[in-house]
Amino acid sequence: MSSTIHPSELAFFSTLAACGGLSAAARTLGVTTPAVSKRLSQMEARLGVPLVIRTTRRMHLTPEGQTYLDRARRILAEIDDMEQQIAGSKAGPKGLLRVNASPGFGRGYIAPLVSRYVQTYPEVEVQLQLSVYPPPYSEDVFDICIRFGEPPDGRIIARRLAANRRLLCASPAYLARHGAPASPAELSRHQCIGIQQGDEAYGVWRLSGGADRGKTPQIVRVHGMLSTNDGEVAVNWALDGHGILMRAEWDVARYIASGRLVQVLKDYQTPDADIYATYMQRHQSSTRVRTFTEFLAQSLASPPQPA
Repeated sequence: MSSTIHPSELAFFSTLAACGGLSAAARTLGVTTPAVSKRLSQMEARLGVPLVIRTTRRMHLTPEGQTYLDRARRILAEIDDMEQQIAGSKAGPKGLLRVNASPGFGRGYIAPLVSRYVQTYPEVEVQLQLSVYPPPYSEDVFDICIRFGEPPDGRIIARRLAANRRLLCASPAYLARHGAPASPAELSRHQCIGIQQGDEAYGVWRLSGGADRGKTPQIVRVHGMLSTNDGEVAVNWALDGHGILMRAEWDVARYIASGRLVQVLKDYQTPDADIYATYMQRHQSSTRVRTFTEFLAQSLASPPQPA
C-alpha cells in the first residue's frame, strides 16, 4: 500500500473531525457509513496508529489524530492560499482561518464580527480561540491574533485597527461614599480594583498629564480588596461600587455614557492600549487574513458606541 498522503485524505479527515461521527460524515460526503469506516481504517493501518476512538454515539480524536488534524487543516489552508494567489483577485477567500483574541474583547466585539464576516464570505471556516495569553507564534496554532498594544517582536506584522485609551472610572455610589480623587497620589487612599493580565506590573498604575503634562509619568501603587484576571469581572465589580477601575475605553464607554460609571482624573492619561491585528509574515499573502483584517479595520474604525 502506498505511504504517500494524498490531499483528499486530509480533506476527508478534516470533514470527519468537523462532523464528529462516522454517520454524520457519511451524510456530508454522500457515501455510506461503512465506506467512511473503511477509509478511516485504511488510513490508520497505513499510519500504524489509531486516529480516533469510536464509541456508540461519538468519536474522539487520539493525540495522534489531533496532530494529524491540525497539520491537515494547515496544509489544506496553504493549498487554498496557493490557488487563490494563482487565480488572482477574482477568487474570494475560502478555507480555515484561525483567530485568537482576549476573552472580554473577543466575546464582546470579535465574535459578533466573525458572524458578520462569514455571512459575507461563506466559504471561510473560522475557529475563534479566546485566551488571556496568546499562544506563542512559534506553535503556529492561529493565523491572526487580536490584541491590545503593538507586539515587541519586529518580525510580526502588526496592523493597527483602532485607538483604545485606558480610562479610570468608578460607580456614582462609590464616589458618593469616598469622594473622587483629585490627583494620582490620592489613588493610594482608594479601593482600586486590580486586574492581573499580560506582562504589566500588577498594582502599578502610570499616569501622565494634568499640571505635569509632558513630564515623566507618575507611578502610583494602588491596592484594593478585589482583584481578578478577568476584565469583565472587574467591570462588574466597579458597577457594583467596589472601587476605582482602570479599563480600556472599548470595555467601559457604554457604562460611562449611561452614567453607570463616572470617569475620574479626566486630565490624566494612562498608557495606550490600541487594538492590533498581528500575524506572521508568511500569512500576509493569505486572502483570508487580508480580508478579515480589512473587515475588522472597517468595523472598528469608529469609537465604541453607547448601548
